[in-house]
Amino acid sequence: MAANRDVVIVGGGVIGLSAAYYAAKKGHRVTLVERGAPDHDSCSLGNAGLIVPSHFVPLAAPGMVALGLRWMLSRRSPFYIQPRLSRSLARWAYGFWRSSTREHVARSAPLLRDLHLASRACFEELAALPGADFGFETKGLLALCRTEAALREEAHTAEEARRLGLPAEVLDARATASLEPGVRMDVVGSVYYPKDCHLAPRLFVAWLTRACQDAGVRFEWRSEVVGWRTSGRRVAAACTSRAELGADEFVVCGGSWSPLVARGLGLRLPIEAGKGYSLTMPSPRKAPAISALLIEARVAVTPMAGALRFGGTMEIGGLNETIHPWRVEGIIQSAIRYLPDFTAADFQGIEPWRGLRPCTPDGLPFLGRSQRHDNLVIATGHAMLGLSLGPITGKLVAQLISGESPEIDLTLLRPERFD
Repeated sequence: MAANRDVVIVGGGVIGLSAAYYAAKKGHRVTLVERGAPDHDSCSLGNAGLIVPSHFVPLAAPGMVALGLRWMLSRRSPFYIQPRLSRSLARWAYGFWRSSTREHVARSAPLLRDLHLASRACFEELAALPGADFGFETKGLLALCRTEAALREEAHTAEEARRLGLPAEVLDARATASLEPGVRMDVVGSVYYPKDCHLAPRLFVAWLTRACQDAGVRFEWRSEVVGWRTSGRRVAAACTSRAELGADEFVVCGGSWSPLVARGLGLRLPIEAGKGYSLTMPSPRKAPAISALLIEARVAVTPMAGALRFGGTMEIGGLNETIHPWRVEGIIQSAIRYLPDFTAADFQGIEPWRGLRPCTPDGLPFLGRSQRHDNLVIATGHAMLGLSLGPITGKLVAQLISGESPEIDLTLLRPERFD
């Protein structure tokens, strides 16, 4: 293992915080640079709070292109691309189409399974620490289906899950209701994934920030990286809006803003921002005990700390944080179709949240050392899996900067694989 090192981490979302926590625990001197304030928003704060070993199929999969084109006919659909003239978007879309193959899924599924299970183990370890109360629940997840066609497709996914060693149980409507008696569900059946978990993201991020501070991490808030100083194959310093920060190791984990951060280092990270929305009922009249996915609608439903969150949609529209009411309406209409105990009136007055999720063309994150700079690690592009894969990503980053062999093979996640 390398001696204790000075480390600069760019990005204060759940990936950056996880990297900072595990690096500090290894004895490194860590500075985390975040362009926002201490109470800044991030794409993890309002997400569904799911830890999902069941999500072993990457976003780029067979049939997704055709499905996405059908969905684009409606602005309320789960997936929408905001039309714009953009060379980078065209390249990203082409890469997505090229990656949507059975071969890509077959290669990626075992890796995603291993990452999710390792991250789940990290969450269990973190939740057992004194004072670590962030609503972590190991109750599983129900994939709810309103149509027989969707249930057949999800049953096929369950079969693949079992082939990968992940438990999955196909249930009819009656068995689904017996597992979740707290709310009525208008479904034909479901698949239950017992290894999945959920938590309250805002509580987790707040706890992780405090844990980083307790571990000695120094925070540079309201500090944006505007350039870099390099020397040969090494990064010498990150030039921020406040100061120049030198270090032995640098980590870029800026989420959807990572391509802008990395551009000054000559790196091309093909990432598109995928906007997601959520609505959180602070005191729901009824609430499920188990997290759920409304399969046809691609909406997640998560009980968290007495509240109930509905989250979904994937809107590719650049670094644009505008909230579109019709996208929010799509979530509400889906919720009341699956869960008839709720009405549109239950959502009145709830402020919608939005976050930009960093999406790569092949649905896999960028994680590993840069081929261009010897002391640079990239950790970004997790799309909807940032929270679920946060701890294991942080642990792997800490192993990389410590000169250790990562515990999981990262070959498929090479940052420069699209060059």
